[in-house]
Amino acid sequence: MTGIHDVLYDPQGRLTAELPPDRAVHEQVVRTVLAWSSPLAVSADDVAAIGHLLAGAAWVVAEEVRAGAARLPEDDGRRLFAELILQEADGRLSQPCTSLNRVHNRARLIRALYERLDRLQSATTPADGAAAAASP
Repeated sequence: MTGIHDVLYDPQGRLTAELPPDRAVHEQVVRTVLAWSSPLAVSADDVAAIGHLLAGAAWVVAEEVRAGAARLPEDDGRRLFAELILQEADGRLSQPCTSLNRVHNRARLIRALYERLDRLQSATTPADGAAAAASP
């Protein structure tokens, strides 16, 4: 059947290890959702479905952030900022997504989680660039 889609909703993050985040898809959904300005543009059923989709995506990215933060020393500021965004994610994702405003907030949360993930990944990757810059 065409036109029918299942929405991945995995609030406990059980699938995280098996399904890496599909960043391009997540970013496209975020851009699309943030472009909606009128609550009348989206039906209540669609708000709920998109809310579940964004929650699933946020949990997957949050687990990646959690894993990246765990690789840093406890006194590292980047780890502290990651833990703060994870606390924010836990709070936002524990609330039902019943309005376009909350859908927008979940989209912004995914954006923030990816920004933090990028910073964590740059902090934990080998310093190839630093070695190249040090050589004559």
